[in-house]
Amino acid sequence: MITSKNVAEYFLLLSDPDIGDSISNLKLQKLVYYAQGFHLAMYDSPLFDEPIMAWEHGPVVESLYHEYKNFGANGITPPDEIVVTMFSDDQMNLLDEVFEVYGQYSAWKLRNMTHSESPWIRTKKNEEIDQALMKRFFKTQLRNN
Repeated sequence: MITSKNVAEYFLLLSDPDIGDSISNLKLQKLVYYAQGFHLAMYDSPLFDEPIMAWEHGPVVESLYHEYKNFGANGITPPDEIVVTMFSDDQMNLLDEVFEVYGQYSAWKLRNMTHSESPWIRTKKNEEIDQALMKRFFKTQLRNN
């Protein structure tokens, strides 16, 4: 089964810190959230099983937060390589598209975007964002694009 860390590492591998294109923990959390949301909307199933929580600064996978918290607000060092065979072609296409669309934004822009979206708004702080709520919201985003 794919984990949120697998998804995170895929996004980190797509970044290019040498040209200033690095990903902080805050930004990574939002990219992983968008990947999960669009996967739910498109395939009616989660990309990974870990819960996404409604924290003060937006959606967060808690285990992933702790994995990278030592980087603070700095860019996370990308892995040297990852095994991508765990992802289907459809999943890799989805991750590539999420990165292309949302990866261009700063961590704080993504934070503010999630704060204006119903899954985060309708979830009590520090509680799990319901996948059915995410699925409904992201289906509307598919129709709008």
